[in-house]
Amino acid sequence: MASKAPPRIFSPDRRLAARRRALVLQRSPDAPRYLLEDMVEDVPERLSFLRFEPRRALVVGDWTGNLARDLRASGAEVTEVDPAHGFDEEAPYPFDGFDLIVSLGTLDTVNDLPGALIHIRKALAPGGLMIASFLSLGSLPVLREIMLAADGDRPAGRVHPMVDVRAGGQLLQRTLFADPVIDHRPLQVGFRSFDRLIADIRAQAAGSVLADPGPALGKAARARALEAFEAAGKDGRTVERFEILTLSGWKK
Repeated sequence: MASKAPPRIFSPDRRLAARRRALVLQRSPDAPRYLLEDMVEDVPERLSFLRFEPRRALVVGDWTGNLARDLRASGAEVTEVDPAHGFDEEAPYPFDGFDLIVSLGTLDTVNDLPGALIHIRKALAPGGLMIASFLSLGSLPVLREIMLAADGDRPAGRVHPMVDVRAGGQLLQRTLFADPVIDHRPLQVGFRSFDRLIADIRAQAAGSVLADPGPALGKAARARALEAFEAAGKDGRTVERFEILTLSGWKK
């Protein structure tokens, strides 16, 4: 019996365009990088806690290059790839035998997340470790409310669905990772304008890439969005929350 194809929630073309746009925007010296920097900084701490020193590692999605530099400094051979450069996370990897695979900020917008995790596990050597971090359920609550206010009686899909902690654990079990660990942490950021919030999201490839996106905001809808943004703030700042989910597990 043929396997059932996963639902097409995300547009691969929009996903690719969003990541390529983010790489261009990241060339600015003051580009926001706090989401990826948080994920990158978490990895060495986990490896230190586990006393795990990989010899061969694959890093997916770190456009800063900082994690690869840290791993190389500890003696690891590191391969770096990114969806923006054509790396397909939903297809079998063209290489394998890694002691460590780290995926940062990319798996929340694949249509076949179980399949992507299986490809990671297959690319690991026996005894290898996967660490995957991405935005999860609970992220962007303020933006969700702003978009609902902007759309009025006809809400459209603006913020894509996200995985929660429970689903993350189920995914690791389903994809046969051993000793799975699932945790999440909040990151709160204050914004002085709605436009800056949207710009930060775009510059970090954290925006919606839904296959069926909502229509562009018209003048009246944008006015409602600005009003809702101001209403959600205090002392000239509106605080948005990002929830970072980290999944880790071993290949036995």
